[in-house]
Amino acid sequence: MLRPATDGDVETIRRWRNHPKVRRASFTTHEIGPEEHRAWWEAVSADPTRRVLIFERNGVPSGVVLFTGVGSELVEWSKYVDVDGLGSERAAAWEELEYEAIDYAFDVLGADRIGASTLAANTPVRRLHERTGFVELRRYTRTIDGVDREVVWSELSARAWKARRTRRETAGE
Repeated sequence: MLRPATDGDVETIRRWRNHPKVRRASFTTHEIGPEEHRAWWEAVSADPTRRVLIFERNGVPSGVVLFTGVGSELVEWSKYVDVDGLGSERAAAWEELEYEAIDYAFDVLGADRIGASTLAANTPVRRLHERTGFVELRRYTRTIDGVDREVVWSELSARAWKARRTRRETAGE
């Protein structure tokens, strides 16, 4: 289940975001302090083109989804999970979060397309995007902590997603 993040979630989101595994897969790799995170939260919560949602698994907050560009044809998204809290269930939670977030982007936000920037070295996330129908459109270089890193931009259209969803439902998945 996805629900809007609240002020009460801010510190939990920061804790998840600061996990070393999450930071290694992110464009911002330093540990984020309370003041920096609070400033980010105040900016995103006041911006009508952005959404921050908490992913709950079995009633327990387990991840976060961020949407940027809400109201436009192309909505960019990113996500991360509670690495420590999910333990061995992390892979299953990633997949559940992926499907729920895609449904939300198309069914609730009304996006025509959703896009994601993923570090090329982040093979598990790139494979998950491929399994859910994302198409790699381009690669580019971004400097992160003084090092050039390859980034993959992928997109999924609402039309392609609806066709995949229909096939999944027909197959009984």
